[in-house]
Amino acid sequence: MAAILCENCSGQYHYTQVNQPLEISCVLLLIMLTKVFLDFFMLQVKQKKVKVSFMGYFCVSLALLDFTLLMSISFIFCFEDFALWGVRFTKYHICLFTQIISLTYGILHYPVYLVAGLDYYMTIAQTSQFPRRGQRLLYVFAVAVIWISGFFCILKGTSIYEELEIQNRFSPYQCPLSASVQSYSVSCAMVLLTGTALLACRKEVTAMLLSVRVASFASQPVLLFSYASNNNGTCFKWQLLTRLLICFLGTWAPFVLLQIIILFLGARIPAYVEMNVPWLYFVNSFLIAVAYWCRCRDVELTEEMWSTDPFVSWKFCFMPVNNENTEPADKPGAVIVIC
Repeated sequence: MAAILCENCSGQYHYTQVNQPLEISCVLLLIMLTKVFLDFFMLQVKQKKVKVSFMGYFCVSLALLDFTLLMSISFIFCFEDFALWGVRFTKYHICLFTQIISLTYGILHYPVYLVAGLDYYMTIAQTSQFPRRGQRLLYVFAVAVIWISGFFCILKGTSIYEELEIQNRFSPYQCPLSASVQSYSVSCAMVLLTGTALLACRKEVTAMLLSVRVASFASQPVLLFSYASNNNGTCFKWQLLTRLLICFLGTWAPFVLLQIIILFLGARIPAYVEMNVPWLYFVNSFLIAVAYWCRCRDVELTEEMWSTDPFVSWKFCFMPVNNENTEPADKPGAVIVIC
């Protein structure tokens, strides 16, 4: 249409033809730059002394892969048209690489969360310590297998590559990127489960929030919740669920609110953006809370058990605090959530 309307102004049409793919490349480059910054920022601010876990290794691998993609598209963006090892690279490959990464990220949510959930369920109450070096090698192997399997599933058939190539050739000024159905369903499930648990424990949550007081513990400001201790089976699990909810929402409430807004608006975020380190740590805390609640009777009250989550302190969901630096609570047995 632009070519027909501008038959006698070929200079203007030529400018539009060159400028549009440049704008798409700039947008992709800026998005990846922002994402890489957030990835490494979260890896830097998290607690350093935590137990090794599958999710921790996968977050590091995701940050490195995002950084590799950023460097690749930056190199192509700067040199525009060049040959490397007999392969010619143009700005077309910026979109192609991003589409392949987006498709791969989109199919990895279920396997990553399944492996991470099983990892926490089996190790959250671990009595015999598995050799640390062997555990690290096992996690590295699992991460490598998931990434290789994901890329293999996307690239094994020529149909996907041909479909992407046809899309890009018929729409040279657009870069269609897929959203992840898996991520959407996980968001729905997490919001639904969190809302259901909050609704079921609304009385306990309200009572604990009304009893909140600011105190000092280990020279840090903390929130002090008073509650009547009850170790009877069902009552204990309900009290634990209440404390887990408060700890989880006390840290990740903005993320929960963001998920509700995204689901309500029906926004579809490209998969290469949606899978990021902050999101993975958010899901990580949710999986840890579920594992704690499912295996609450098997959890050993040791310091090593509490260094599982880089962002949420779950220790005081299980242990009443009796510290001389903390003012006594209104009732015996107080739970403290560090904010």
